[in-house]
Amino acid sequence: MPQPPQTPQNTQTSQTADIRLVVLDMAGTTVADDGLVELAFESAARDLGVEPGSADHAEKLGHVRATMGESKISVFRHLFGDEHLARRANAAFEQAYGELVGAGRVAPVPGARETIERLRADGRTVVLTTGFARVTQDAVLAVLGWRDLVPLTLCPADTGGRGRPYPDLVLEAFVRTKAADDVRQVAVVGDTSYDVLSGVRAGAGLVAGVRTGAHGDREFRAAGATHVLDSVAGLPALFMGAR
Repeated sequence: MPQPPQTPQNTQTSQTADIRLVVLDMAGTTVADDGLVELAFESAARDLGVEPGSADHAEKLGHVRATMGESKISVFRHLFGDEHLARRANAAFEQAYGELVGAGRVAPVPGARETIERLRADGRTVVLTTGFARVTQDAVLAVLGWRDLVPLTLCPADTGGRGRPYPDLVLEAFVRTKAADDVRQVAVVGDTSYDVLSGVRAGAGLVAGVRTGAHGDREFRAAGATHVLDSVAGLPALFMGAR
């Protein structure tokens, strides 16, 4: 069972001194997508006959909001309870999201690229992860010009289909990069409680929530976050504090 979250002041030195691998979420953490998840959901819901403005629509949208960060196919499996319908909804969602991305509706979170470059310059390995499909992840990376920004990007398909809140993406980054000798040398950063929980379950030494996306301090602390930051841009200073 995860230990109760501690304050950053009590944990900063021990948890940042030897971080070698940093696993960063994309949408909401390093990428600002201006509510595109909800817009893409609207398209998927219409495709499956969910009436806009209905109680069913409101309930499903509420679940989408509550589960930001979770693998999208998992979300649709919960919403529709049928594998065929879930895959239809997921395909419609990914298509709509991809079209919005292609229209230029995404941008880096301020300071995100600089943060990634700084972490890598300091000798840390950075991996970008997402709950979207690979085709969507690649589209975002292409639009931002981030294809060569990090050595590895991961999506649920890379871990047999299990995304957050499972620890698989974090552990896959740990195994593939071989950047760290111990999971306690891994930092996990995201904007949802699902990101935090995946880091806690993986045994990461530092698990931080950032206030630039779907969830806030209460959800982060409840999930076991060791730190809460205003944005990913605060990471370099957090690591520098341990020196």
